[in-house]
Amino acid sequence: MRNIPSLIAFIITVLGIGILIGTITTPDEWYQLLTKPSFNPPNWIFGPVWTALYIFIGIVGWRIWHKDRHSLKMKLWFAQMGLNFLWSPVFFALKQTEIAFVIITLLLICIVKFIRVSWNTDRMSAVFFIPYAAWVAFASLLNISIAILN
Repeated sequence: MRNIPSLIAFIITVLGIGILIGTITTPDEWYQLLTKPSFNPPNWIFGPVWTALYIFIGIVGWRIWHKDRHSLKMKLWFAQMGLNFLWSPVFFALKQTEIAFVIITLLLICIVKFIRVSWNTDRMSAVFFIPYAAWVAFASLLNISIAILN
C-alpha cells in the first residue's frame, strides 16, 4: 500500500501529458478535410481509447520503475512514451503524415519489444501492453492510409 501514491502519480502524469498534447493538437480543419480510409473510426472513439491505454501505460511504468528502474524494460517504456507524445504534434500540428508514420512505426516496434522483453519476467506488464500494441498497429494503418490518400 505504501506505493499507491507513486502509482497514482504515474497514472496522472501519463494521462496529464497525453491530455495536454491531445488538447494542444486537437484535429483542425486540415484534418477534417483529409481523405480518410473507410475504416477510420469516428473521432469520439479516440479519447476513451487513449484514456484507457494511458492508464495501462501508467500502471506498467510504475511496475517497472519499482522493480528495476535501470532495466531495458524501463528504457523501452520511456522510449515508447517519447515516441507516443511526439506523434500527435508531428501529425496534427506539423501536418507531416509521412514523418508521423515513421514515428508511429518506431513506437510500435518499442511496444512489441517491450512485450517480448517483459513476457517471461513481468507477464502482467506485457499483457497490459497488448491492447496498446493492437491500437497502435491500427493507428499505424490509419496513418499510412491517410498519407497515401492525401
